Amino acid sequence: MSTDTNTIQTYGHFINGEWHTPQETISVVNKYTGEEYARIGKTTREQVTQAVTNALETFQTKKLTPYERYEILMRAAQIFGERKEELALVLVREVGKTLKDARAEIDRGIQTFIASAEEAKRISGTGIPLGQPGNENKMAFTIRVPVGVIGAITPFNFPFNLTAHKIGPAIAAGNTVVLKPAEVTPIIACKMADILAEAGLPAGYLNVVNGLGQETGQYLLEDERIALFTFTGSAGVGRHIKSTTGIRRVTLELGNNSPNIVHADAPDLDKAAELCVTRGYSNAGQACISVQRVYVHEDIFDAFVEKAKAVAQSLRVGNPEDPDTDIGPMISEKEARRAEEWIKEAVEQGATVLFGGNRNGSVLEPTILTGVTPEMKVICEEVFAPVISLIPYRDIDEAFAQANDSRFGLQAGLFTSNIQLAMRAAHELQFGGVIINDVSTYRADVMPYGGVKDSGIGKEGPHYAVQEMTDEKIVVINL
Repeated sequence: MSTDTNTIQTYGHFINGEWHTPQETISVVNKYTGEEYARIGKTTREQVTQAVTNALETFQTKKLTPYERYEILMRAAQIFGERKEELALVLVREVGKTLKDARAEIDRGIQTFIASAEEAKRISGTGIPLGQPGNENKMAFTIRVPVGVIGAITPFNFPFNLTAHKIGPAIAAGNTVVLKPAEVTPIIACKMADILAEAGLPAGYLNVVNGLGQETGQYLLEDERIALFTFTGSAGVGRHIKSTTGIRRVTLELGNNSPNIVHADAPDLDKAAELCVTRGYSNAGQACISVQRVYVHEDIFDAFVEKAKAVAQSLRVGNPEDPDTDIGPMISEKEARRAEEWIKEAVEQGATVLFGGNRNGSVLEPTILTGVTPEMKVICEEVFAPVISLIPYRDIDEAFAQANDSRFGLQAGLFTSNIQLAMRAAHELQFGGVIINDVSTYRADVMPYGGVKDSGIGKEGPHYAVQEMTDEKIVVINL
């Protein structure tokens, strides 16, 4: 890392424990002001190759015991906590997160590292009974071994915690990592690399290659020495990764257009409305499990609409550095304009803007739509913006059918007091997670997290990621 005469931080690429000065740079802007905040380098193909070579040599020659991995990850978690305010401000500026959301993300990332550290001490296989004839003198069991070099490609929306979900389990499992952060929010990942080195992670265990996804990311995908790729982002990029990597393993955490069903017997309508609105707008709606489609039983629809509108009206929009701000800018004016166009298109097709809908630069007002139909982009695509749509339904079968009418399947929410209906939803809703009496946006960082259909392959959550990032090997002993 270097600083030029204008005190602009510049990060190049991080290989074998050292930052290398870039020849060509990319600006990272403050998402609220639009001003240049920092710079990163464009890592060349040769430098990506060097990073993978170093990661592979490190994996082969520098072994850490499970307890050493535990100690390093715990020490890193401690340092993250000590520097929480500094790191939160990085998220506010490069992502546009509100200060309260940024602090919460740092707290979550710390817990992800702690959970990963604990998993380093719990990796184990299983005993295998060999009860068939002829195996009387044989004993069998499995062990789990690290896969090798992991290529991690991380998104812009939660660049601290989602990077923690890849690096923490990878190190806990004994792998080395080459990380490619999103080019619009890379600084927090660079600081994470520095802190892990400070915590005692040996050089080469984590290398960072900055640059554009279609260049640096592609160089990474084409290096066949990488044993596993872990990616969070769009379904389109996920499909490209899978088609490029062949039979090598991938973990893909992709998109969603999250449905949430509020049944007539919802135990607390006020709470349901508050959660659906606030979790549709947190992080400016830029989360793959943000509330997007809200199906409300017709008997309570009018009451829910009024409650939802009141919640939206109470939220403060503006400067994310103001601790009272609830909703800040989107990642770019381009994305805010795209969401605004989707809203206008929906209105042209018959939808009504109940609240919001206006844009000022990269800040899009929290928006509530009614009168939407399944073919509108705000319904059938992932809106990834502070936009929710309220849809009445008469019969629960109809609500389930509409919720399932999607190429995505990450998480869904259902509010009901009926345990039979809740269990039916668990079986019939075609999603990787079904959240009862909370919204689709709920995620505890230790739980298994992943989708079906176009929402991805594999599971995250430290314990489950360690399973993905290790190979199970059978051992048979002839006694």
